Amino acid sequence: MWDGELDARLRRELMAWLTVRTHDGAQPIGTSELADFMFDGEQFRVLDRQRGITKPAVLPSALSLRTTYRSPGQPLPYDDHIGDDGLVRYKWRGDDGEHWENRALRAAMRAESPLVWFFGVGPALWQPVYPVFLVGEEPAEQQFIVDPDVARGLITPGSRVEEHLRRYVVAQTRRRLHQPVFRATVLRAYEGRCAVCSLAHPELLDAAHIVPDSSPRGIASVRNGMALCKLHHSAFDANILGIDPDLKIAIRPDLLAEIDGPTLRYGLQERHGEHLRVLPHVRAERPDPELLAERFAVFLAEPQAS
Repeated sequence: MWDGELDARLRRELMAWLTVRTHDGAQPIGTSELADFMFDGEQFRVLDRQRGITKPAVLPSALSLRTTYRSPGQPLPYDDHIGDDGLVRYKWRGDDGEHWENRALRAAMRAESPLVWFFGVGPALWQPVYPVFLVGEEPAEQQFIVDPDVARGLITPGSRVEEHLRRYVVAQTRRRLHQPVFRATVLRAYEGRCAVCSLAHPELLDAAHIVPDSSPRGIASVRNGMALCKLHHSAFDANILGIDPDLKIAIRPDLLAEIDGPTLRYGLQERHGEHLRVLPHVRAERPDPELLAERFAVFLAEPQAS
């Protein structure tokens, strides 16, 4: 007979297992690999392939929720978004609040149970984010309020929040939810290689925003991203390295004139004038030329060292 203690242990063990399998969240996990999860010596289903909410029959409430992957340009099945209080909204299943999936989420909310949110970052590929908690419901908007474990005790969901606190919660929500999903989506699109030098060690790669996420146009979309190694990401962020809308690399002129060691020469100076070496095979996932043009204008305007 399942009780609260067994339910809590299952959730702890699932999250510990996901931590190991995803290398502490650095890598996504496939649908088939999720079937490997065992609890007390038996396979245990943690993701429903047909439904957005997973509630195994033995549990009193939902165990996980998911957001399905859609190719760039395709609409998402649900409008999940950040609210005015900085927390995320997750839409009901359908428009019936008493649908069993909505009841399963409501039960998890009342029990304050931690859930796993699986974000699709490619076909049959998921970035798990955990723990997340359902901390409120807005029936008029047919949605639940999700806290990715950043605001518990800080704010009351749905209430007016001072702007500085809202900015903090939004920033932490993006860090916990959007950044891991963005990284996994971009690295998958670039097949785990740096766009500039084709380095193929994921632990040395970042998902770089073309237009910074602090900008209104800096959305966490694969078309606003590139896989870059640590060196080229830092150079790109510092406007030492620029990439024009034709995917051609430029190095700031004062850096080209410097004489230093092999890192400067081979890592940066010899990249000047080259085109990106690695691009997504799917054209719809390649960098947006308009965003590249916007960012390249900033690079060109960067003052040079005297």
